[in-house]
Formats: sequence, C-alpha cells, structure tokens
Amino acid sequence: MQIGIVGLGAIGRVLVRKIHHGVIPNIVLAGICTRDRTKAQAFLKEIGCRAPLLDIAELASVSDAVVECAPAAMFAEIAVPVLSAGKKLVALSAGQLLRHPELVALARENGGQIIVPTGALIGFDAVSAAAEGDIHSVTMITRKPVNGLTGAPYLVGNGIDISNLAEPLCVFRGSAREAALGFPENVNVAAALSLAGIGPDRTTIEIWADPNVKRNMHRVVVEADSARFEMAIENMPSENPKTGRITALSVVAALRKMVSPLRVGT
Repeated sequence: MQIGIVGLGAIGRVLVRKIHHGVIPNIVLAGICTRDRTKAQAFLKEIGCRAPLLDIAELASVSDAVVECAPAAMFAEIAVPVLSAGKKLVALSAGQLLRHPELVALARENGGQIIVPTGALIGFDAVSAAAEGDIHSVTMITRKPVNGLTGAPYLVGNGIDISNLAEPLCVFRGSAREAALGFPENVNVAAALSLAGIGPDRTTIEIWADPNVKRNMHRVVVEADSARFEMAIENMPSENPKTGRITALSVVAALRKMVSPLRVGT
C-alpha cells in the first residue's frame, strides 16, 4: 500500500521514520506534502529517505491512502483532492469534520473513505458498539498542562489567561462541537469520540488547564442501555505539547490494520 504523508510536524516525522525503516510490512512511503520544503529536505537527508516532496494533488494521485497530520486550518484543502480521487484519508484533525460534513458526502460520491484513528483516547470499540444500541450520555473530562492549551481560540476570544495558574482551572464545559471550534489543535479526541458515539451536540466535554500535571489526561464516562463504562488515559506529550506521543503510534496501528491478514478490534 502506497502511503502519502501531509505535514512534517511531531506526528509526521514519526510516521515517515517508521515507514521508511519498514516498521509496517507492506506499507511504502509514496511521498510527502509539506509547506517548508527546505526543512523537509534536511529531515529526509538526515534519515536517508528519498521520498519525493509533492503537492497535494500529486500526492493524492500516487497514494492509496493519505495521512493528514497538518495544521487544522489546512484540513479541507487536503481532504478535497484526496477524496475526489477516491482515496482513503486518515484524518487526525477530526474536529474539522464537524465543520465540513460535506467531505463525508464527497468520499461517498467518489468511493473514498475517511478514517479517524483512535489517537489519544481508548475504547472507541466499546463506544461504537454501544452506539448500535442506545447511549444515554457521553462525558469527557480533559486535563492538560498549561502549555498544551496556550493560544487556543476559545481562551483568546474569551480573555481567559492561564499563564500564571497556581491551581487547576476549568476553562470550558460544553458540547464536543463547541470544543472542536474553540480548541481546534487541542481536543480532536473530543470530535472523534462524538463521531464514534452519539454525535457532537450530545457529547459533553470539560477542559481543565492544570499546572500540576505533565501528561494529557482524558477520562470518558458512557451510560448506555448495553453497558456503563469509564475509560481513563494519561498521555505523554510529544515534542509538540498539544499532541500526545501515542497519537502517531495510533496511526501506525491503523495503517498496520489496513494491510494485516489478522485484524483485532472493531
């Protein structure tokens, strides 16, 4: 399977290294799309990778699947050519799907597919299974180090200063849809959770800025007719404090499932 990568940030570099070094059998790096080609060329030279640097239309044409790990604002311009070509899009900026529902229709029309990896959460199998019955409520409580939330549009727009916090502060409580709009680089997990379960308007999210934690912490409580369950995870931040290390590994696991003769999990 030919895989294209869009974005060479903390996640993109991990994926390129692992694919280049053959960590995933039957997966080949088709090319890379990135804004800063000079920096990309230096990185590729460092690891001895000869993957071509392409624009998004070229990348879509030569790839079976394209992994989007770029800034959220670029999501639509990445997704449209990939899905128009009938290819698979592995989407990490899941919150953008709430703003661009037409992309699902575009995938349907052209035989493409949008794949949202589990990312920084756990238990999507249980949530999606429960959604086949009746889910009464889904609540997610997120706690992040202060530098993992700094600069979020919701905080800036509401004049919320978290730079000198001495104790935890709840900076947001609302729907997953509102959270995705207010924290587009921080809580894509909230959007992904809502898409797996009862939707962005019925999924409740709390976000805490906590100066006492060093990990990105998520706790999910689901009440359904089939089960009641809670899930908790504490993720180590990557070199980008807004993103957990496990997010890139989740993409690797998703790619492995695409080509594996044995697939475990829903």
